[in-house]
Parts: sequence; C-alpha cells; structure tokens
Amino acid sequence: MLKKLEQSVLGKNLVDLLFDLVGGGIFAVSLDVFIAPNNIAPGGVSGIAIIFNYLFHIPIGLFSLLLNIPILLLGMKVIGRGFLLRTLRTLVISTIMTDYVAIYLPTYTSDYLLATIYGGVLMGLGLGIIFLRDSSTGGTDILGRVLLYRFPQVPLGQMIFAVDCVILVASGIVFESLETILYGLICIFVSSKLIDVVLYGANTGKMVLVVSDHSREIAKVVLEQLDRGATFLKGEGAYSNREKEVLLCVVARDQLHSLKKIVRMVDPRAFLVVTEAGDTYGEGFRPMSDDPL
Repeated sequence: MLKKLEQSVLGKNLVDLLFDLVGGGIFAVSLDVFIAPNNIAPGGVSGIAIIFNYLFHIPIGLFSLLLNIPILLLGMKVIGRGFLLRTLRTLVISTIMTDYVAIYLPTYTSDYLLATIYGGVLMGLGLGIIFLRDSSTGGTDILGRVLLYRFPQVPLGQMIFAVDCVILVASGIVFESLETILYGLICIFVSSKLIDVVLYGANTGKMVLVVSDHSREIAKVVLEQLDRGATFLKGEGAYSNREKEVLLCVVARDQLHSLKKIVRMVDPRAFLVVTEAGDTYGEGFRPMSDDPL
C-alpha cells in the first residue's frame, strides 16, 4: 500500500509525514513519560534539553529545535539541502509532540531501571521509524558529520561518542548523581539496539569469506547441509602470487557455528573472515519485493 501511495509526490510527502508523526510521537513519549521525569540525559541535543529544562524550565522540544537550527545551518554543506529540510520538518513535529501532546501523559518514576530501559526502547523505536524515511532529529550525528568534515582523520563514531560523554558527565554534575551517568549510558545502548532492529529487523545474517585451497569442497557441504548458496570470487595471494578461489557465503546467525564446523572439517588451515550482513535480501532471506520502503 505504501509503495502505491509513493508513486506520486503528494503521496510520498504524506507517507513521510505519517512516519514523522508516528516516530516523533513515540520519541516524545520516551522523553516526557520515562526519561526526563527521572533526570536521565541520554546524550545528544535531547540530553542537553533535559538538563536545561531541569535548570531553567525551558520546554524540551522547543529548546531542542532552537539548538538544532544552528547545527543544521552549520552542516548544510555536509548534509545537503534535501536532508536539511526533511530534518527541519521532523524537528517541528517532534517539538509539537513533546511540548504539547506527550507532556500531558502520566509520568513513570517508580523504578529508575525500568524507566531507563523502556525510555531507551521507545526512543530507539521512534528514531528508527524516523530514520526509515531518510530523516533525522538532528543533534550530535549532524554535529559529528560537521566535525568530520573539518577533521577527517578522526572516526565519526568516536566524535559522536565523545560529545555524548561530555553531555552525560554534565548531567551527572547538574543532577548531582553518578547514577544519572550510568543510567544514561544504558539508555543510549538500548536505544541504539532498537534503532538497528527497526532499520534491519530480524533480516540480518553473517557474511563469511573463506580463503582455502578446498573452497569447492566447502561450498558443496554448505549447499548440502545448510541449504545456502555460495559464490566463488577470484583472488590472488599477495605473498605466493598463486590464484585462489575465495568463497563468499551469507548465512543466518544461527547457522554460523555450523558453517565454521564445516570449514574446520574440510580444511583446518582455511582463512575465515566473518562480518555483519545488516540487511539481507534474496533466496533464503527476505525477497526484495517484501521491502515496504
């Protein structure tokens, strides 16, 4: 249904708006019901907004929007005009949801840990839904891209993590509690996992590269026992200058152990590389036609 609706410009904009409303609403609930009432500042612009809300009673959504505007303008050259406009739309919607809708819901302050976990789950769920439409709530990821543009030698992940750590430490000082920092870390971890679940779902696997002189024997056993396809890639040893066949195979997570056993059984001297296959389509996995986006 979404694919049919997206065939027109108006339909695509309506779908984008729907995802922003749902994602922004869930994100707002995480802040107003679980995170902010328990003085948890999970990094990012939202964390800064929670701190300022505690100190000066500035609305969380409004402060996040105002703080994000200069960040977005600063990063316009890096993120592009289209992404900038989509993010501004998402920010306005999430601001309305946070300051004028979810704020009237009852808050949960009975158990710090439960509030942290459920707040992180809802935050990750809301952000994941927003990310599905190639939008964002701004914040440290945009700032990280700007810093990466200025300092390309520093990994982006380290930049974002450093900024979040500063915000977490600041929250511990403001709220005068070491637990605030620890629970904030838990919230960040949980939300990041939920974002991955929303973006990639259970449609994940492991990509395996096998360098062996017996790659065809390994492939035969994989086909017979695991019912997985395989691909032969042409390679050449840098030291030996010998041509080699590199076996490429994608398996489900629960099949990785069996694949390792097969490789070990056929060729104990094989060289094995295992990486994440974040989103996998095709035979044995989800068909491309099943992707709603």
